[in-house]
Amino acid sequence: MTEVSLISLFDALLADLDGVVYTGPHAIPGAVEALQQLEGLGIGLGYVTNNASRTPAQVAEHLRDLGAPAEDSQVVSSSQAAAELLASRLAPGARVLITGSPALAQEIELVGLTPVSSQEENPVAVVQGFNPGIGWKDLAEAAFVVSAGALWVATNTDMSLPQARGIAPGNGTLVAAVSAATGQTPLVAGKPEAPLFHAAAKRLAADCPLVVGDRLDTDILGGNNAGFATVAVLTGVDTKHSILAARTAERPVYLVGELSDLHRPYPAVDNIDGTYRCGDATAHVEGETLSIQGGEDDLNAWRAACAAWWAAVPDAAVATAPKLDWRTP
Repeated sequence: MTEVSLISLFDALLADLDGVVYTGPHAIPGAVEALQQLEGLGIGLGYVTNNASRTPAQVAEHLRDLGAPAEDSQVVSSSQAAAELLASRLAPGARVLITGSPALAQEIELVGLTPVSSQEENPVAVVQGFNPGIGWKDLAEAAFVVSAGALWVATNTDMSLPQARGIAPGNGTLVAAVSAATGQTPLVAGKPEAPLFHAAAKRLAADCPLVVGDRLDTDILGGNNAGFATVAVLTGVDTKHSILAARTAERPVYLVGELSDLHRPYPAVDNIDGTYRCGDATAHVEGETLSIQGGEDDLNAWRAACAAWWAAVPDAAVATAPKLDWRTP
């Protein structure tokens, strides 16, 4: 019997960008080639991003420059979701303070609202999205308006952002600053909320999409919230250790090292009397100790470990890490 690739089990791939396709301006090795293969398989491709610093057209252009397939319509951003959320709650033409990029302001204009840059322009709402140029004065202006009772929407609350030189502060850190100053909490439009994923699937007319991401708290939680299958990739923020310890709502269905792994068969994980086997690796739980027979660099060992630990701790409201006992075969 011929084994089929993991991605062939689905009709579309909904891919995160930062930490999955690229870090900073550079493509992650093998990612572009993995995306290029999808068209030949008849599998749809959508990009679902929380980064609101660029327009979908700019994101698509960057992807094409890297060699990845990308039409403007394939990019669904949290800035679009934020604009739609605000438009559903405000009167046409209402003034919205932009704490973010010109791209975010453009999305606000496209839904018939009026972007402004100061409290003195009497905004009735604030929308906050990532912009590397944001400074104290911008955050202070947002705080003034929020504390006065305006509707506050954040495109996303990612606390970190993968960059070429490492992990940098994300929009969530900037949102947290305004929250700390005002005591208020924003509505969140992007990941991990489900509508962003549903919108992407709808554009592709996909009934059975696979969501791939590097972050448990946005990509995987969001895909799970949307009711879609999820796969965590190890090229960005979360690691094998943090995925193993994930709380129940943030646990992926699949675990891969890189995007190219989607084009390979996914190994089965079998449960034999409480011992979970994946390939040549096995794992079982004794109390709070997870015993793993396999190498620490063997992804199958981690797949078996996740299955065993998650079965032992099925209802984890917070991240819960076991004591690991590695046993070299």
